[in-house]
Formats: sequence, structure tokens, C-alpha cells
Amino acid sequence: MKLGKVHAFIAGFTLSVFTLIPANANSLVATSPISGTTTTTAPTSVTVTAQVALLEEGNEITVVDPAGNRVDDGTITVNQTSVSVGLRSLVDAGIYKVSYILLTDGEDPLEGSFNFNFSSPNVIEPAPQASPTQSAQSASSSWGTNVFVIALLVLAFLVLVGLSLYARKLFKNR
Repeated sequence: MKLGKVHAFIAGFTLSVFTLIPANANSLVATSPISGTTTTTAPTSVTVTAQVALLEEGNEITVVDPAGNRVDDGTITVNQTSVSVGLRSLVDAGIYKVSYILLTDGEDPLEGSFNFNFSSPNVIEPAPQASPTQSAQSASSSWGTNVFVIALLVLAFLVLVGLSLYARKLFKNR
């Protein structure tokens, strides 16, 4: 009978731990140019940043001009959570559409699109070459992670107290 209670406790503990684990779904974090903005300087590349590290191969980004013609040059660069594609010179003013498919290990592809408005200047000048930059990675954890770790510590303490009381009872009955 006591063994059944122990098995029930272990099953309940395991179930509670697995229900506390949050899902880590991939989502879009940032875009450059920023989605929905108007720019007067022609960008030389489009960057899409996701929440989870991306695979090196298989990601897709396409950019089309207001007439529906592709203006990306097809050179895709992956840098951990960011994917960039180079652009040809933008000359037509209007709304450009960026479509992307981002692949991560073990998750469904992140698919979507966004628009940005390019308002071309009266005199077309070549855009300056942008040097690649790395975004700073935050060393802090999220609030959800902190709550999860604290809950695990409290649960571990309760298990320790429960097992101590159980061991005390066993040795007292001898």
C-alpha cells in the first residue's frame, strides 16, 4: 500500500514538471527595414531576425517591388538568429513585399511576409555599403524562465522534505 502511494507521488511529480515546461516556439523578433515603415534611402539588404537559432541551409527570403518583380539578389546569409538577403538597386518608389521561410532544428518553419515603403529621392544616388553588424545578445533571462526555475526549486525542496519525512517514518517503525 505504501509503495502505491510512492508511485502515485512520483507520477504526479513527473506530470507536474512536464506541465510547467513552457513551449519554445519560434517567432519573428525584428526586421530591417522595419515592417510598415517608409525609407528614403534604398536598403542594400533585408534582414529578418527570429527568436530561435536558424539552420544554415534551406531558409528563403524574397523581396518583390511594387510591380511584382524580384529585387533581391538571392545571396542569403545566416547569422545564428538572423537571415539577410542582398538587394539590387531599388529605383521604383512604392511598397515592397518581403516573404520569408525560416527553418530551425526540430520546429515548424516560420513563414510570413511584411511590407516596407520605399520613397525614392528625386536624384538617385548609390546607397552606401553597410557594414555587417552583430546584434548584442541579452545575457539576462526572461521572467517566465525565472518563475520556472523558482518553481522547480520550491518543488525540489518539497520533495526533499517529503522524502525526509518518509525516511524518518520508515526508520521509526523498525
